Amino acid sequence: MKRYVSLMLIVFFVFTLFCFSINVFAAGAENPIILRYAHVERIETPQHRYATELADLVKELTEGRVIIQVYPNAQLGEVSEMIDGIKSGTISMGHHVFASLGKIVPNMSVFSAPYVFRDAEHGLKATNPTISPVLRELNQQLIEKGNIRVIGSFTRGYRNLSCNFPVYSPDDVKGQKIRGIPLPIWMSMLKGMGAIATPVAIAEVPTALMTGLVVGQENPLGQMWNSKLYEVQKYIMMTEHMMDVLVVFINEKTWQSIPEADRVLFEKALSKMADRSLKWAIEKEEDYKAKFREKGVTIIEKKDGLDVDAFKKAILSQINKDFPEWTEYIERIQEIR
Repeated sequence: MKRYVSLMLIVFFVFTLFCFSINVFAAGAENPIILRYAHVERIETPQHRYATELADLVKELTEGRVIIQVYPNAQLGEVSEMIDGIKSGTISMGHHVFASLGKIVPNMSVFSAPYVFRDAEHGLKATNPTISPVLRELNQQLIEKGNIRVIGSFTRGYRNLSCNFPVYSPDDVKGQKIRGIPLPIWMSMLKGMGAIATPVAIAEVPTALMTGLVVGQENPLGQMWNSKLYEVQKYIMMTEHMMDVLVVFINEKTWQSIPEADRVLFEKALSKMADRSLKWAIEKEEDYKAKFREKGVTIIEKKDGLDVDAFKKAILSQINKDFPEWTEYIERIQEIR
């Protein structure tokens, strides 16, 4: 009789625990954590594809307990407003270039420095907060000063130069107005090229080129294609002056509000999406070149006489002059294998 009672108690306990687990899961699925994800690019861009696929993957892995709602095309504000919103918590998370976080932790911009990464794989390793000692160090400062945490990164491939005239060396852009992201590192880089650095918001680039406010700009090929720059630019120079690695960041309190088990799944999704972005960048580059050529755009590469080494020398000289405090960081980044 005692054995029978004990067995029934065990069965009852297991059944109760099972029901409790089901109820907890149901409550999580019925009352998910909603994250507002902002970015400033158009819906046709690889960046928006990244954000939406990340949202799908996080929802799948967390079984609906974490839902990401994506707001593209600066719906929640341009870059500065977006970062302020994430800092305050009115926006949950977003992505942009690393230099945009320089307004909070200036040295975070080092990850946007030209020619700092050996290749895309190195760029993703150096900007992975779980394995990069440099990023872990700067990330802690970001959390303390800005209530924002870097949680991942992804790549769009290399950034290249486009103009409405052919360019073979820095001498060809000397004194010309070239659009750059309105951040110090971009202004320094373009100054190093010899250009007149002109800040323009991404949404206004086609108009700025059309009206002659600027005569050139720099971006990854995918961004140029989706912005239809073939309508206003006739030459693309494969300077590959910057491996474009974008940073994904989140409000720290929001991150901590996600249960630890789901944060682990979230990080798994971020890792998978970083790998996907690298695959997209590699697969699409030649495709974009072909598309541009079909539109009548001339692609100028090293084999065509483009002096990439001259660009690298001129740009790095200016960066070293403007940001001498980055020397140690860059050495540590380049040691990452």
